Amino acid sequence: MKVVALIFLLFVTTACVAQKGSANFYLIDWKAQSIEADAADTLAKKLTGSYTTDLEKVRAIFSWITGNIDYQVKPRYNRPGKSSTKYLVEDPSDTASILKPLNERVADLVIRRKEAFCDGYAKLFKTLCDFSGIKAEIIIGYARTGEGMDKAGRRFRSNHSWNAVFIDSTWHLLDVTWASGFLTYRDNEFMRRYNNRYFLTPPQDFIDDHYPEDLRWTLLPQPPAIREFSYSPFKQIGFVHSNITSYSPEKGVIDAAIGDTIRLVLSTNVKEEYPVSQWDTITQPFAWLYIKPTSINNGTLSYTYTVQSQAVEWLNLVYNDEVLMRYRINIKKPETAKE
Repeated sequence: MKVVALIFLLFVTTACVAQKGSANFYLIDWKAQSIEADAADTLAKKLTGSYTTDLEKVRAIFSWITGNIDYQVKPRYNRPGKSSTKYLVEDPSDTASILKPLNERVADLVIRRKEAFCDGYAKLFKTLCDFSGIKAEIIIGYARTGEGMDKAGRRFRSNHSWNAVFIDSTWHLLDVTWASGFLTYRDNEFMRRYNNRYFLTPPQDFIDDHYPEDLRWTLLPQPPAIREFSYSPFKQIGFVHSNITSYSPEKGVIDAAIGDTIRLVLSTNVKEEYPVSQWDTITQPFAWLYIKPTSINNGTLSYTYTVQSQAVEWLNLVYNDEVLMRYRINIKKPETAKE
């Protein structure tokens, strides 16, 4: 599996060589995958010691993390019977680690365990950059994952971490977590699949699914208002994988009544790898529904869902075993529904 992922990574980065003439990403990625270390300071030296530019060093760090760290699907527990945490739990027997800064301690844990939540990914990236003499920051904010919203679907709490890095006198944005792979919607299993979209992403594109608490880290002269961000559909990582070029409706909140049929249309140029009939559309009256296309015609994906229950809250559009987008369904109460 790792060999296949590496081949895919090398294939994708070939195109980047032409775009980034100052660095050969193909060779950097290939070299990074063969490096091993058990601590952040040692790993940083091995990854970046032979490079002269910050771009090369950042690429090596980014490539190593995306190729070696899995997303931690299940939280670790401090003690039996205690609540879990989405932050790595340190080993109390490791007394030497208490002398290190927090970011470095977390980075060392991630390197040893080869898994992390987004917080661990971001801390590892920053720590490796620190040891390599590169300015980097951890950005906290909102991501379009559907988590952290109130029942009205209008408010967010912070639910994600990513990074900003300083290269050639300019700040750039990247998300090493989302570039590493995705979680399958059926089994909630991590699938490693490199996504170059989240490496030094232009700010005007990054804002589509990342909204920082500190608006300065949008790197935009006029950041969009939070209302604009929260009221459009949540674009998942599958949206990028399937290269969705257009979608309807454009509003992320759909008003409907019991018995109404909701129709959604997306356009893609990515062929479906799984037959439509492989899994039946899920139509049980649960809050979270996952539906596959009812038809696929020349890149047009058509979805329909007839509202059957007041309990429905979220409608997830699935294609190629990934969630593409998530809509909020606002079901009208019977007394307010139209006759």
